[in-house]
Amino acid sequence: MKLISRSLTKIKHTSKVILAVLLICLVVRLLPYFAPIRAADIAQNQLAMQFSDRNGLPLGILLTHDQEHTSVVPLNQVSPQFIHAILAAEDASFYHHGALDMKAVIRASKEAIHAKRVVSGASTITMQLARMLDPVPRSFSGKLSEIWLSWRLTAGMDKNEILAAYINRLPMGGNIYGVEAAARTYFSIPASELNLAQASLLAAIPNNPTYFNPYEHWERLKQRQKYVLNRMVLESYISGANAARTHTEKVVFQSRQRGIIAAPHFLFWLASQLSQTQTEENSPIRTTINRPLQQFVEAQVQQVISSLAANNVHDAAALVIDNRTSEVLAYVGSPDYFNQAKLGRNDGVQALRQPGSTLKPFVYELALEKGLIHPNSILPDVPAHYAIPGAKLYSPTDYTERFLGPVRVRIALANSLNVPAVRVLEKVGVETFLERLHQLGFEHLNQTPEHYGLGLTLGSGEVSLWELAHAYLTIARQGDATSLVSTFSNSPIQNRSTERSRTPSEKQATRSVPQESPKSKIQNSTTIWQLITNILSDRHARATAFGVDSVLNLPFPSAVKTGTSSNFRDTWTVGFTTDYTVATWVGNFNGEPMRQVSGVTGAAPLWNRIMLHLHEHQEPAGFPPPEGLVQLPVCAISGLRPTPDCTSVVQEYFYPEDKSKYEGENQFNLPPEYDEWLGKQQSNLTSTNLRILSPHHGDLFLLYPGEEAKQKLEFKLVGNKSAPVEWWLNGKKLDTNSANSFFWYLRPGNWTLEARSGEMSDKLSFQVELATLKPTRRGFSISNSPVKMNRP
Repeated sequence: MKLISRSLTKIKHTSKVILAVLLICLVVRLLPYFAPIRAADIAQNQLAMQFSDRNGLPLGILLTHDQEHTSVVPLNQVSPQFIHAILAAEDASFYHHGALDMKAVIRASKEAIHAKRVVSGASTITMQLARMLDPVPRSFSGKLSEIWLSWRLTAGMDKNEILAAYINRLPMGGNIYGVEAAARTYFSIPASELNLAQASLLAAIPNNPTYFNPYEHWERLKQRQKYVLNRMVLESYISGANAARTHTEKVVFQSRQRGIIAAPHFLFWLASQLSQTQTEENSPIRTTINRPLQQFVEAQVQQVISSLAANNVHDAAALVIDNRTSEVLAYVGSPDYFNQAKLGRNDGVQALRQPGSTLKPFVYELALEKGLIHPNSILPDVPAHYAIPGAKLYSPTDYTERFLGPVRVRIALANSLNVPAVRVLEKVGVETFLERLHQLGFEHLNQTPEHYGLGLTLGSGEVSLWELAHAYLTIARQGDATSLVSTFSNSPIQNRSTERSRTPSEKQATRSVPQESPKSKIQNSTTIWQLITNILSDRHARATAFGVDSVLNLPFPSAVKTGTSSNFRDTWTVGFTTDYTVATWVGNFNGEPMRQVSGVTGAAPLWNRIMLHLHEHQEPAGFPPPEGLVQLPVCAISGLRPTPDCTSVVQEYFYPEDKSKYEGENQFNLPPEYDEWLGKQQSNLTSTNLRILSPHHGDLFLLYPGEEAKQKLEFKLVGNKSAPVEWWLNGKKLDTNSANSFFWYLRPGNWTLEARSGEMSDKLSFQVELATLKPTRRGFSISNSPVKMNRP
């Protein structure tokens, strides 16, 4: 009896343990139903985007907004051949088991025990999907996590939903995911049109996308395809004869770039501007691009870069805009988007680079607008020095390191002279100029005015080709600032910026650039914008720097500006006619300097080719003259009413209110800031009077004891025109045979120096005092000189 009692007790205990285990297993198995994962929870919202040009010609298909090529399609839009192939290859009993295939688990376990290694896996499609959603290490804990997630998927989704989520996430090689993306990339067709040969090849890739890469390991892929076809035969999806015939069928994988016909940089940039809700399936986005023009510009970019290869030039970009509508007609970001080895995916249109001199027109426009300079103003192109706190003395120069002296505003801007531009910016103020640049759309100039300093007008900031083209479009539109247009309104793109009402022609297009200013008039009067255009289109005004027959000169009216960044890393050319604005950049994405390449030799030839092509069949209209201004003859050097001594007379624009001053003034007297420059000239500048250049009025010189016979001071003048000159010192005529320059030994005292030539004369005073200390090096000192203290 005791034995029976013990047996019953043991059975009861065992039963309780078994019951407890079963209860625990049941609870564990039911837990996923309290935390199910539904199809909506893992939905992929990225759909393939189709783009066309303005006339409906296809530009290409992007599978996502970024470089991960993923496209989502419902199960009923996938070829049954592919569904059968992937089921046969990965999980033939998918529709007949739960999250786990217990038969497969037992089979795999037996094989592993027998072979003492893993022979085959037991992962179901549901488990593979779980691994795609949450990749975990291949460990025991990782496997448990995978099983748990699989149960949750099964609790919340039916078999078709799981299969759809799975085939849309399949790794298909490189950065391609999903059968739709693979079908469009490899065969340029949707997944619904895959035939048996294509489907079986694609179903072979996910097992090991790198090992079965169709471009690099074709034979391996064909062997895997054979396995897939055999599995389909076993599952009675196809016959053996059909499998054999399919395996020998020729299938061509297209080049990876076949999905994009033209404007790849533009398409990816445009896609990046869209939100997920702004795309609609089977609704091609109609862009403003003109595909034939786009392909022409792409070809020209490649040709120009090829011609400059010997000068270490490897990259270029170009942008073409319709002035009337502000529509982007061509957008080329690099010579070859698909050449990753040469950084082809870099977008030179959106990249930030130093703009060189291309911002100068806007500082002149602002100075004219504020009345700080006039159209007929004379600006000094002479050595200038600026004290920058915490930095070295700033002395702007041109790359020729020559100075032209007095120059008209027209000459200064047209020849891109640096010193006059810096002087004009000094008048305007860096902060004011920076505010204007922001109004023009240069949103990346986001540092403080102190950060940029006076070098802002010479390109010390960083801008994009897109921003430059947009700003020059404002000049072309005579101050009418409007956002650039990249798509038409029948596409799913919506404008992100707030705009006021638009004209009927503008309402047909959508402005897709965020953070750009709405359409506005930067200057109430169009006169100044017209004057800037007139200067930039004056080929004779820019002849000093570029020559009359340079590549900038076209056989029809055009306005243009070049720019070269420091160390020749970037060259720019931006210009326009009445019809189009064209902006080009040539340089290197890796920042390497080019060799002997400037704006006129780098970016200008590309600009020239594009402009000639745009106007091949019809020349543009001429630019209107500046409204309300009058043209008067002036001396080219002085900018004043010509005198009989003037050797070069030109026409220049004046404000009407300046005409009376023009009539009454023709005395050409250069201020002291020109003295240093005048002293270095080989010939005298035409002038109406004498000018003593050295010494300056009020100078004080120190004479050191024992150096009386060594310290000399140069007396120098300009303006005598080879006539006899008499030098007088303290009322006594000096005996000298030199007319323009000679040296005088220093003597202590207060001195009055006078130069006379006919009816002309100039007089100044200076002092010489004995010094108490001997100098540490030879020479003399100047102190308390008010002229020396003035900054030019």
